[in-house]
Order: sequence, then structure tokens, then C-alpha cells
Amino acid sequence: MSEDRFAGHTPMMRQYLQVKADYPDILLFYRMGDFYELFFDDARRAAELLDITLTKRGESKGQPIPMAGVPYHSAESYLARLVRLGESIAICEQVGDPAKSKGPVERKVVRIITPGTVTDEALLEERRDNLLCALHQEEDNWGLAALDLSSGRFTLQEGQGREGLLAELERLNPAELLLDEDQRGDAAIGRRQGIKARPPWHFDAGNGRQLLCEQLAVRDLSGFDCEDRPLAVAAAGALMIYVRETQRTALPHIRGLKLERRDESVIMDAATRRNLEIDRSLGGRDQHTLAGVFDRSATPMGSRLLRRWLHRPLRDHATLRGRYQAIDTLLTGQHHPGLAETLRGIGDVERILARVALCSARPRDLSRLRDSLARVPALREELARLDSPLLKQLAEDLGDPMPVVRLLELAIIDNPPVVIRDGGVIAEGFDEELDELRRLSGNADGYLQELESRERQRTGISTLKVGYNRVHGYYIEVSRAQSDSVPTEYQRRQTLKAAERYITPELKSFEDKVLSARERALAREKALYEQLLRDLLDELADMQSTAAALAELDVLTCLAERAETLNLVMPELSDSPRLEIRNGRHPVVEQVIEDAFVPNDLNLDDDRRLLVITGPNMGGKSTYMRQVALITILAHVGSFVPADKAMLGPVDRIFTRIGASDDLAGGQSTFMVEMSETANILNNASEQSLVLMDEIGRGTSTYDGVSLARATAEYIAREIGARTLFATHYFELTELPEQLPACANVHLDATEHGDKLVFLHQVREGPANQSYGLQVAALAGVPGSVIEAARRHLTKLEQGQVAAGQPQLGLFQAPPKGKPEKQEARHNEAPVNETAEQLHEQLKAINPDELTPKQALDRLYELQKLLDE
Repeated sequence: MSEDRFAGHTPMMRQYLQVKADYPDILLFYRMGDFYELFFDDARRAAELLDITLTKRGESKGQPIPMAGVPYHSAESYLARLVRLGESIAICEQVGDPAKSKGPVERKVVRIITPGTVTDEALLEERRDNLLCALHQEEDNWGLAALDLSSGRFTLQEGQGREGLLAELERLNPAELLLDEDQRGDAAIGRRQGIKARPPWHFDAGNGRQLLCEQLAVRDLSGFDCEDRPLAVAAAGALMIYVRETQRTALPHIRGLKLERRDESVIMDAATRRNLEIDRSLGGRDQHTLAGVFDRSATPMGSRLLRRWLHRPLRDHATLRGRYQAIDTLLTGQHHPGLAETLRGIGDVERILARVALCSARPRDLSRLRDSLARVPALREELARLDSPLLKQLAEDLGDPMPVVRLLELAIIDNPPVVIRDGGVIAEGFDEELDELRRLSGNADGYLQELESRERQRTGISTLKVGYNRVHGYYIEVSRAQSDSVPTEYQRRQTLKAAERYITPELKSFEDKVLSARERALAREKALYEQLLRDLLDELADMQSTAAALAELDVLTCLAERAETLNLVMPELSDSPRLEIRNGRHPVVEQVIEDAFVPNDLNLDDDRRLLVITGPNMGGKSTYMRQVALITILAHVGSFVPADKAMLGPVDRIFTRIGASDDLAGGQSTFMVEMSETANILNNASEQSLVLMDEIGRGTSTYDGVSLARATAEYIAREIGARTLFATHYFELTELPEQLPACANVHLDATEHGDKLVFLHQVREGPANQSYGLQVAALAGVPGSVIEAARRHLTKLEQGQVAAGQPQLGLFQAPPKGKPEKQEARHNEAPVNETAEQLHEQLKAINPDELTPKQALDRLYELQKLLDE
């Protein structure tokens, strides 16, 4: 914005507009005294978002100035609301000295708060990661960088294909995503929250490599296995530029880089993560998720790590067995309750260290850091005695933080104020100069009283008094009537109507020491605090290692408690392709329902790879399939699992096609979403994948649906060989085991008791004998008249009186001419229907509770005879 555009505005508005010109798209919090003010469009926007008053005050360039403001001492709550709404804010502070300023005090933007770069405790969700991501694409290949600024965790990865990219974005769930403004073509990515378009030159691999080498203080990236990852490095470079722009300070806590390889983990696509409700519920109750049930971590660090583990299950059996063994050791010796109690006294060390690195840590951050690190020696001593390689390694990784603890004990008082602004943070005895300034300030009143008493006695002036004001400083005041009696060394300082005020050499000397003692003490305290933060940076790397070890110990302790409380068992890992579960349970449903959960078995191997699952709606098919997937995830996290026994072979991916949903914003119907997810499975599953498919083909006509479902199951069984659970209501698919040797039928059992349908939730071999659709509709509250009408129509369909449907035409196929011919009734149809009605009537008349065993057997013979006739 050129200078002439500011003409006509007041000096204050000119200054504001000059600053605002550099931040046109974000809200500018402009410090004026005790308030952050917003003007013009920013004021209108903030007033709407924050529900604060929009006012008009004064004029600039002949127009009233819209403005809205928030008190600076309570600004955090407003900032938190804005960040949650996806807004970014520039904080503009006074940096000049008002006493020396001519015109408006100098101001400048000291930091920019964005959803992906917040580090303040009040602005962050305590138990979830807050990630900033950057994406760079070249054709079908992509590179992704992810940074958690509040911890310093920095990861890179590269991949290929749209589905893989969407899966990673669903896993990371970034608060902000940086995109090349020339590459914003994918609608599914563009609809995500927190999208920020950045110039193409920010995504330069060469520049990115240089920025990373500078940040990590290395000559090249080969030590991080990223030297030949240009797409990921380009994304990381754009991310680093953005972070430096927003933070405007060094980033010493970003000292490492981890390359994540897709073949290290069990891959789950975006639909699978949503369907399995790992840490976000489709129904909005996050406590009814896998993380909601398993997270009993003592620290926020542990909660965040557990969620990362759940979202990225590992394939390395050695790592998993190490975790199993550690949990078993904690359980066997009942060590986990004591460790958990110690961990509960530990704060969020990880995020505190990030604020230390960014020089934004507050006094209570340091007191929490001190008290947290003081508990580490007890944890180390406990872990060192345990017979577990992983726990012993964690004991070493905890390190020795006691030098930092002793420094903070000397420097910070036990219970410091929230902020350093008003002082009172640095402990007595830490700095001699500060102690002397405090003594001068604290003893001033006593000295002045003693001086006043002494001067009255020496001069004989009974009305003499010693006082102070901000303009003239300290003075001795004498009434006008007694002014002739003052000693010669008194120097007149001020004349009042009824009194004279004087200063003496002694009082002047005292004033020089005391007048600004409080201000100098506060300045000294702030300087000492800033130096303390700099001194802590020397120990930052070791303290970050301590924090990582604390988080992992917290997760293992939490999983041990869950294993004991939820009756979990250690899984077994096998190199052979098998999945055997005995009495498996759904870990979430089991905790939610009031009745006892019905456990079920599963056995898949080379000879039995695909199960066709039939049974009624609400019978438990979906629960059964999901529990298999969740048990698999828990086992590959390193957790014990809800079963009596679980043996798992290698698993590379988990796929689910469960539930009905559309994507209206993306222009996809329910059936198109279903087919897209099916296509993803058929194109990407392997022999080592776990596939869960529910009701394939139900979004189209009956004939199309059953054909698609059958072809899909056959392709998986014949071409892929993945371990598959295939739930369906198409009874035609129960014929598949006759044609596919690796296929088998199972069903969820149900029975009718009088007019009621009872779900047994028990998985049994073989196909179901009926679907109980009308009974389930009745349970759902469908009016009885509708149920009866449906029952009559069903009877006609079963008797062949109404055609179940005509073959569906192709898109360009002409309809047949004339009326369709009526199907010829089978020659034995009437007798069969008549017999069925007689059987039905006699069965309804039977009351099993009133029959003796002999009578029941006689009635059974009678019914069998009727059937034979």
C-alpha cells in the first residue's frame, strides 16, 4: 500500500494501516493500552465471531472508524475461540518507549498465531496432536511433511496415488495444510479445513534441503534417510518458511527429522479409520471410541502418543513383542499402579519444553517442569529393577534431570504467579543485585518513617512530614508558618499554597537508590528470567529425550492397567498367514452395553480365507467384523487384546467397506461412494490384507447388486487371497463355498419367541435360514399396518403371484415390446403353499411351556407326518 493511500488518516490510523497492509488476510490484534483493538473489516469480523460489541469511535479520513476490542489480560480465551474457528491472528505490540515517542508509540507484529502453529497451553487441545502439514505433488507422486510445533516432532514421507494421500491426511488430521497455490486441484483435499495456499517457489527441493540442513545443523540429510526424497524435502522447506514467518524466533526444539515408511505400519485408508472409530466417533461421542476406552494415560504426553500408536499400528514383530513383554512384566509384579501414581504428578513436559525453546514459557511452566523432572529418579530406580529390555531402555532414556531441577529450585519460587509481568517469580538468594533492590524497595517505608521522626526532633518542627509523589519524588513538607525554622541544608523543591516542600542531600541520596528500585527490580527479574530460559536451552535435547521416555512409559503403564481391568490377553504373532481368535470381544461395545457381551471365534488360514456372513439386521454382523479389525489393531500397537486367545499372521493393510454414506459436496451418491471404496480395496489389497465388506451392492437394483457382490467376493477369493469377512443379505452368495474351496459360510444366530425376535449374537457355521427383515422393522417401530402389508406382499412374492422384479436394462438397451408374460406357476406350488399354511397354523397353536417332553415329541411326529403327506 503506497503512502498516499494513508493521506487523510490520523497518525494512529496511518500506523495501523501500514502494519495491516502486511497482513491483509488475517486478524490484527493492535495493542492500545490495556486492550487489543481491531479496526474496520477486522472489527466487523471479530465482533461476529466472538460476539463482542462493534463500536464506532472518532473519525479517520472523514469516516467513522469501526472498532472492537478485547482486554489484553484476558486475550487468551478470545484467541482460543478464534483458533478453534480456523482463524489466524497477528499480535501487534508496543515496542517503543512512550516517554521518548513523538506521536504514536512504535509498534510491530511480534508473532502470528495460526491453527497449525499454536503453542500456548490455553489454545491447544491437551490430549491431541496439533499438526502443521505441507504437501507437494508431481503427477501421481506426493511428498508430505508434518510438524507438531508444540513438541518439535517433525516427520516426512513420500507416496504414490490419491487414495494413499487421502489416507495419510485422515491419519494426521492437520490443523493447517500448506498447498502450492498452483496445485490445488483435488476437491477432496481442497475441502479440508485449514488450507493455506503458498507461492510455488516455497516448494523448491533445493531450498528445502538448505533450510533443513541449517535447522538441523548438518551438512546433508543422509543421516535422516531423506537425501533422495525431493518431494518430501520440498514440502518440508515450505513448512519451515511458514513457521519462521509466523514465529519470528529461533526454533531450537526442532532438532530431528523422521522419515516414515508406509511398509513399516499397517496401512488404513480414510474410510477404514472413520468406520472403525479409532479416536473419533461417527455418533459424536468420542468416549465411545477405541482411544476413549483405552486411554487412561496419566499425562497428556501419554494420551497423544497412544493415539499416534493407534493410528499407525506397526508391522515389526520384534518391537511388538518387546511391548507385550514390558506390559506382562508390569502386570506380573503389579508395578503399574505405583508407576501410574508417580506419573500422575508429571505435567506436559513435552509442550513446556517447546515453549522454553520459543522463549514463551511462563513461570508456572517452569515450576511444573521442575516438579515433574524431580519425579524422574524414582521412576528410573523402579524401572531398573524390572526384567524387561524395553523398560530398562526407558530407564536409561529418562536420563538425569537433577541439575535442571536444582537450577529451577534455586531460581523459581515454589508457587509463582502466572506471568512474569509483575515480578515476584525469582526466588530470594538467586541473585544478589535483585535481593538488594528488593530490600531497598521493601524497606523504604520504614526508612521514611524513621527519617521523619528524626527530622522533627532535630528541627523542632512538629508538623514536618516526609512524602512522595510521582512528579516530584520524595520530599520533606513543612507548613508555610514554620518554613522560617527549616535548616539551611534544606533545598526548596516545591511551593504550595499552605506549605513548602524541601529535599535534603540525605533524602536525595536515598531517592536515587529507592525511587526506581521497584522498576529496576522488575527489570532485573525479567532479565534473569530470560537468561534462565536461555540456560535451559543447553539441556533441551536431554530433556526432550526424558519427555519421550516418560510418554512411552505412560502408554505402557496405561495398557497394563487396561489389560488387567478389561480382562485382555497377550496376543501371539505368527509368520504364517493366519488369523485365529478365540472368544473375541468388541472392546468398545463391551463397555457400552448393559447386557453381557457374547464373544465369538474366528479362524482364517490358507484353507479358509473368505467368510460369507449372513444373518438378520441388528444380529451383530457389523460388530463381529469390527471387533476383528480392532483386535488386529490393538495387537499391532503392542497392546493385549479382548479375547481368550489371539494368533495373528502378517498384516499389511486393513480395509473396511461398512455403512452407507454419500458425499454430496464431492458430487458422489451413496452407491458411488460404496463403489469407490470397493474399487480401492480390489485395486490395493494383497494376500496379507484384512478386508471387511458389508452389504456390497445394496445401493442399486437387486440384480445388479447381487451380481456385483458375487463378482467382488469371487475376485477377492481367487485373485487376491486376502483374509476377508464378507457380510451380505444376498442369500445367493451362500452358494460360493461350493465353488470356492477357501470360502466358508457363517451366520449370526437369532430366534423367534412368540411375536418377539431374540438376537443371540452367536456366530455359527453355515448360512442363515432367513433374514428376519419384517421382525427387525417391527422392533424399529414401523407401524403395524405397514408390517402386515409387507407380510402379505412377501407371501405373494414367495408364492410367485407377483414378479420380484424385471431384469434391469442396459443404459442403451431398448425396452421389450408388449406386456411381460406371466411366469408359469410351478405344478406343485399350490400344494406346497397349502401345506405351509397348515404347518404355520399348527405351530402357532403350540405352547412349548405347557407340553411335557413326551407330548412335545408326539406333536413333532404329527407335524412331520403332515409334511410327508
